[in-house]
Amino acid sequence: MTKKQKAYAGAGVDVDLANKLKRGISALVRQTHGPQVLGKIGGFGGLFRASFPGMREPVLVASVDGVGTKLKIAFALDKHDTVGADLVNHCVDDIAVLGARPLFFLDYIGCERLEARVFQQLLRGLSRACRRAGCALLGGETAQLPGMYRKGEYDLAGCIVGVVDRTKIIDGSRIKPGDVILGLASNGLHTNGYSLARKILFEKMRLKPSSRLPGSTITLGEELLRVHKNYQPLLAKVPGGVIKGLAHITGGGLTDNLPRILSANCDAVIDTKSWRVPRIFQILQKNGNVDAQEMYQVFNMGIGMVAVVAERDASRTMSILRAKRIGRIEPGSGKVRLKF
Repeated sequence: MTKKQKAYAGAGVDVDLANKLKRGISALVRQTHGPQVLGKIGGFGGLFRASFPGMREPVLVASVDGVGTKLKIAFALDKHDTVGADLVNHCVDDIAVLGARPLFFLDYIGCERLEARVFQQLLRGLSRACRRAGCALLGGETAQLPGMYRKGEYDLAGCIVGVVDRTKIIDGSRIKPGDVILGLASNGLHTNGYSLARKILFEKMRLKPSSRLPGSTITLGEELLRVHKNYQPLLAKVPGGVIKGLAHITGGGLTDNLPRILSANCDAVIDTKSWRVPRIFQILQKNGNVDAQEMYQVFNMGIGMVAVVAERDASRTMSILRAKRIGRIEPGSGKVRLKF
């Protein structure tokens, strides 16, 4: 006699499969745990011992984010390990701009139906990026939501908590006219602008993820799945107090992210000719007929992180960060001025 199917599984939610998959990933999760992680995997909440020797006044820094429609590229290529790493690195960078180092990370995966292979790839990417960031994958939530997502699709979000000593918080308050703006290279689109990029590349140009990128040896899919860079280990090498302000260049580009660290009497003047804009952005601008100003508001244009330092510290900081001088701070009203 065949075993009767459970009613919940018949409705599209297989609890037994979820439990089996979660047991199978415990090794991946445990690889990210240090002595500060307490308790066993699979509890109602993750336990992290708050011990920060050497810090006089530790301040917790938290951020939450997603990967956006970059997931559509992962679905099209059926490749899911890189978007997990994207999520972790994006979140690490968001708190690194305040001078924080990551402590732990929590993930959320909402899907139409759990697929073992996809789930394992996602967790492999999350685990690998957490290990490289020195960050514990402390817990997560996997929700099967039939009727909410298309078949074979999922959404991915994450929350990170880090720590910084209060006296070492980087908040942009010391930025003044005469300071130098340094740009750290991005690794492609990172995790922003994919809705417009997909429209131009797949609808207007009629390319496929397997198409060769014009003038390139890699496919369009490989280009679009390049992993978002984690800048924190590099930023941590700069002596304390040297960096006056940091901006993670995500949605909103240089135009909208730099004002977040400027005071009301300063402008950031960016020389757009001071670095070579990667080919992918040139292709998008030309074929999408996108105005240059809008390009710098939608995409990172090849600059994934910006650091502001005093003129006297510029050359040694450029050397540590492998950065380019891309502009300067001038008297103004808290805006970004692009020079073409």
